[in-house]
Amino acid sequence: MAFDSFSAFIAMEGHGPYVWACYAVFAVLLVGLMIWSSRHHQAVMASCKRRYQQQENSTSARPKQAATFARVEVSQE
Repeated sequence: MAFDSFSAFIAMEGHGPYVWACYAVFAVLLVGLMIWSSRHHQAVMASCKRRYQQQENSTSARPKQAATFARVEVSQE
């Protein structure tokens, strides 16, 4: 498809407003999805970091028990 001039390309034989509106809606939605995804990713990472720190603080607050070993009698009948 060849156009005589740039203005003919923009007009696209009367279909230009529809075509360019579709491209604009697509671009806006794509940028919005990228921003939403980035913010959601940051929120999930912050939540995971908080949960990890809470678990780390709760395990460091109580002393760890020493390992205990119990002898097991094995009977061979």
